[in-house]
Amino acid sequence: MLRQNITLTILLLNLFIAFLGIGLVIPVTPTIMNELNLSGSIVGYMVAAFAVAQLVVSPIAGRWVDKFGRKRMIIIGLFIFGSSELLFGVGNTLSVLFLSRILGGISAAFIMPAVTAFIADTTSLETRSKALGYMSAAISTGFIIGPGIGGFLAEIGTRIPFFFAGALGFSAAILSIITLKEPKRNLQGEEELEPKARLNRIFSPVYFISFMIILISAFGLSSFESLFALFVDHKFGFTPQDIAIMITGGAIVGAIAQVALFDRLTRWLGEIRLIRYSLIFSAILVFLLTIVNHYYMVLFTTIIVFIGFDLMRPAVTTYLSKIAGNEQGFVGGMNSMFTSIGNVFGPIIGGILFDMNLNYPFYFATIFLAIGTGLTLAWKQHPLAKVSPAKIN
Repeated sequence: MLRQNITLTILLLNLFIAFLGIGLVIPVTPTIMNELNLSGSIVGYMVAAFAVAQLVVSPIAGRWVDKFGRKRMIIIGLFIFGSSELLFGVGNTLSVLFLSRILGGISAAFIMPAVTAFIADTTSLETRSKALGYMSAAISTGFIIGPGIGGFLAEIGTRIPFFFAGALGFSAAILSIITLKEPKRNLQGEEELEPKARLNRIFSPVYFISFMIILISAFGLSSFESLFALFVDHKFGFTPQDIAIMITGGAIVGAIAQVALFDRLTRWLGEIRLIRYSLIFSAILVFLLTIVNHYYMVLFTTIIVFIGFDLMRPAVTTYLSKIAGNEQGFVGGMNSMFTSIGNVFGPIIGGILFDMNLNYPFYFATIFLAIGTGLTLAWKQHPLAKVSPAKIN
């Protein structure tokens, strides 16, 4: 148990460092876009480039996670992430910036399925939801500190946060090499599926609705998240520091909810009902952002909306990891792939809508979050996802 806790701590620390690097660059992105005179549509395409790369690579990465090991994929992904951030920091042309985002998408395709599978290998069904809640909290905590540091580093130079993020990515990779140990897996019954067989598994009743929920929610959420910084920059004239405060506040509240509430809520409601209520909660608050216009109301609404996002994502991941058995890498890869599909088209459509009207991406996000809510009504709990009440402390 002690070794398991140490491994989980190291894994979460690496995730924290990586996502601290991602959070660093958020407040300064609108400034970079303004410097290069890029429209909302171009920003949407750039975010989509990240997602397309993640989409293409995720199924392959999921297979490699099972074939070559969790640790190796995490390390490679972190090195690629560091390289992508440094490239964005030195880039002054669209081609270089797009190449940077493509590398970033590849790194995400490598890291997330490997981390999820790593945690699934080292936890039991009873403790997995708590561990995955901690994983999401580590990601959110990176955003807590990241945007704040990024906002202040931007005062030194608009490219400094990207260089700092790249350095953090390389640091996390080195730390993983030194400290992580490949987890033991139960290989009984595990086999390499042919591409056609893997495609058929996607449409299996066990997984299909879960993957559709991921797709629809990612479609709506990405249109909101990818344009949020530009939305408050253009509509309210918020500075990088203002954006940093909002994202940091939201990340703090989200991290607290994940650590204090996520495990209790999944045990009480189950993952499916928690996802349903989180979708409803998020849809309402995303819509409210188009109505409120006072600084503190925008701040409050933005902070609270992160609760729904931060409870929904680990709930889907936890559910899939419980029913996956020996297909953890496959499920992680498919989770990443369907998230990527939503992330490809959400920002593109959101960027086009943003150029038409600042509020349209948020209306779009609200509609798709509502569709996701409706789909959860047809979702039935899988027996493997249930935890016996006798085992709940």
